[in-house]
Amino acid sequence: MLLIPAIDLKDGHCVRLKQGEMEGATVFSEQPAAMARHWIDKGARRLHLVDLNGAFAGKPKNEPAIKAILKEVGDEIPVQLGGGIRDLDTIERCLDDGLSYVIIGTAAVKNPGFLHDACTAFPGHIIVGLDAKEGKVAVDGWSKMTGHDVIDLAKKFEDYGVEAIVYTDIGRDGMLSGINIDATVKLAQALRIPVIASGGLATLKDVKSLCAVADEGIVGAIAGRAIYDGTLDFAKAQAEADKHSK
Repeated sequence: MLLIPAIDLKDGHCVRLKQGEMEGATVFSEQPAAMARHWIDKGARRLHLVDLNGAFAGKPKNEPAIKAILKEVGDEIPVQLGGGIRDLDTIERCLDDGLSYVIIGTAAVKNPGFLHDACTAFPGHIIVGLDAKEGKVAVDGWSKMTGHDVIDLAKKFEDYGVEAIVYTDIGRDGMLSGINIDATVKLAQALRIPVIASGGLATLKDVKSLCAVADEGIVGAIAGRAIYDGTLDFAKAQAEADKHSK
């Protein structure tokens, strides 16, 4: 079980939001590259970047910060990025810059043809981010609910050749209320590709609960507010996950 620190970027700073509200951003660092180094030193084996401005603008907006992080990380660990990735040229640029994976969210739901083309052009590098509440998918920075069932969409995207699904329960993200294990397991059981859990990871108990269902196809969890607020010690949590994964 991989714990993946999230570095959410807004105006070049590392921030955290509560339930996707840009106005409620808490700035944790004005040096995202130093934050990336901090998590690597704590034992991170992958990083999750989100371009928050990009998610709302529809195109990347924090490229200087992203490039600084990639320069700091080098070839040490894989880095994945989501937020504002809506065309093939952007994906190509991201991968050329050194990203291992790009995460397509809203564009995958609104324009499945684009996702299909991306999977064909960049096999092994495309992850889909599905944000859901009560089983239904949300788009546009969680501002709009769709009628799409999350499992049905995920199965369709699996057939396209996506590498993995990042599944976020948007009712819990940034709220430190625990991951929605049942919904995450239900999704993972319906798929052959890996699922990365997101939204609500708060305590070592959550880590243990996830490890208990890892065999269902849940390969990792994104850690956000809890590791910044200090309610979850990242190094201890990853050590705990490794212990349970053996």
